[in-house]
Amino acid sequence: MHISPKEIEEVLIALFIKYKFTEEKAKILASVFVESTLDGVSSHGINRVPLFIDHIKKGIVNAHADPKKVASFGNMERWDGNLGAGILNAKKCTARAIELAKEFGMGMVALRNTNHWMRGGTYGKQAANADCISILFTNTKPNMPPWGGRENRIGNNPFVVSIPREKGNVVLDMAISQFSFGKINDYKLRGEKLPYHGGWDDNDDLSYDPTEILEKERGLPIGYWKGSALSMVLDMLASLLSAGNSTYRIGSKEIETAISQIYICVYPEIFGDKGLQQQIIDEIISFTHDVEPIDSDSAIYYPGERSAQTRAKNLKEGILVNDGIWKEIMKL
Repeated sequence: MHISPKEIEEVLIALFIKYKFTEEKAKILASVFVESTLDGVSSHGINRVPLFIDHIKKGIVNAHADPKKVASFGNMERWDGNLGAGILNAKKCTARAIELAKEFGMGMVALRNTNHWMRGGTYGKQAANADCISILFTNTKPNMPPWGGRENRIGNNPFVVSIPREKGNVVLDMAISQFSFGKINDYKLRGEKLPYHGGWDDNDDLSYDPTEILEKERGLPIGYWKGSALSMVLDMLASLLSAGNSTYRIGSKEIETAISQIYICVYPEIFGDKGLQQQIIDEIISFTHDVEPIDSDSAIYYPGERSAQTRAKNLKEGILVNDGIWKEIMKL
């Protein structure tokens, strides 16, 4: 079914208030879930709402908690999320990293004891809209085997890079698994196979079947051994800089929580050559666009370009929402 963004937002605001968030926090949460869905990322937008509410009910997410700064080192800070909503903690820490960047040229906030931030690109866009470059990442529970192993020991640790651009911000938002588990679940909800291998089945064979992969959440690292190594390094950085939990420690919990995240922002306008910066970005995009596609169905995009197109379409036509998900939300 197609639903207007306004209707979805109104329903979600009322829902979050019902579960003890203040009206201000409920509006922030609802806007982020709607924004992700508008951009075509339902897996980390509307489809995640039932799980988010379940985590509130189980006490994993504390609706009353706020993040607090626990240490400061010039342009670097450590914060504790106090097990609050990941979206609210991430918005706050991104805003703080932006403030530090505009004061010092570069700022970093390391956050511990937080929850799932939903779509990481939300905070990349937040930084880019404030004229800042961002590098953001998070660790997760163990949901991928290290390359050559059978059991999950590493996380699919989402990684975000954003670059402000006058003609449309560049926003890279990717998991270190070939597909995020939210995206795999999207394919499952649609009854479709994955277009590429996404993980392993019970027979230790690479699989296109989302149901088989989700059974034990054994994701496939991007670039095989390279993605495996990158996952480990991101986990190390997030854990040691925040003095927070590693994937190993997160994996000892029944449900993923108390994760560690990094927010780095750079304010490029300190160099005083914004025109040159925009020219360089446009040159790279034009050079990449100007290539013969391998077939008539192929198209070349820069990171964030397709989501902007999807957003424009959804604003015009309304958002396509899975019937089962919407019915579940309405029952909450």
